[in-house]
Amino acid sequence: MNTDVRIQQSVVANLSHRPAPVEVGPFVIGLDPTTTSPHINYAAPRPGTTATEADVTALVAAFRAAGRRPRLEYVTRCAPGLEALLTAVGFAVEARHTYLLCVPGTLAAAPTPARLDLREPDTDPQRAALISAQNEAFGGEPAASDADVARLRRQQDAGGVAVMAVTGDGTCAGGGGAAQPVDAVSEVAGIAVRPPYRRRGLASAITADITRRLFTTGAEVAWLEASGEDSWRVYERVGYRPAGERLYIAMR
Repeated sequence: MNTDVRIQQSVVANLSHRPAPVEVGPFVIGLDPTTTSPHINYAAPRPGTTATEADVTALVAAFRAAGRRPRLEYVTRCAPGLEALLTAVGFAVEARHTYLLCVPGTLAAAPTPARLDLREPDTDPQRAALISAQNEAFGGEPAASDADVARLRRQQDAGGVAVMAVTGDGTCAGGGGAAQPVDAVSEVAGIAVRPPYRRRGLASAITADITRRLFTTGAEVAWLEASGEDSWRVYERVGYRPAGERLYIAMR
C-alpha cells in the first residue's frame, strides 16, 4: 500500500471517530455537534473510490442538513478527478499543503529549551492550559471551552498523544498532539508556541517528543503539514520529509 493511501485511510478513519459521522457514497463527513469549526467538521473521500456528480450533490445536502459548511480535506493523488467535480458546483480551493512524513529511522532528537519541561496533560485544567496556549499561538480566542477539553481527553483516551511545554511556575508555553494511530499511521498537529517562548527551538522539541511517543506505542508513520517556510524548517530538523499534497476546498 502506498503512502498516499495510508495517509488518506487514516484521515477517513479519524473522521469516522467523530461524535456524529455521516457516510455519503464514497465520502465520510466527520461531524461534531459541539462545534461549528470547519477544521473539525469536514469530509474526505475513501481512497480507491470514484465520486460522481450525484455523490457530490448528496454530500452538499448532508452538510446542509447538519447546519455545516460543505468542506473537504484530502490527499490529491487519492482522488484525482474530485477537484473538478467540486469546483463545478461552487467549491473553491482554500489551500494546498505539502504533507511530510517521519519514520523511526529518520526521527532526530531535539533538545528541550532550558527551564521548560515537556509532559502529557493528565488533568482537565492542564488540557485547558494546553488548548489556551495553542489558541493564543494561532491567533484565536485564548479561552478553552469545556467541549475543547473533552475533545482532547477523548483523543488521549483513544490512544492519541498530547504534549505541553511547562515552565517552572506551571505556565504552558506551547504544545501539540497527535491522533490515535490507524494501521500504525498518525497525524501530528497543532504544534504551537506562545509568542514569548519562540525562537528557542521549542517547536522542534515538541514535534520530536510527540513523534517519539507515537513510535514507542507502535506507530510506524507520523505525518504532518507545513504551511510556511518556518514550520517546514522546524519539521525537517527533526526528521520529517516532504511526501505529497493535501487539498483544502470548501463551498463558497
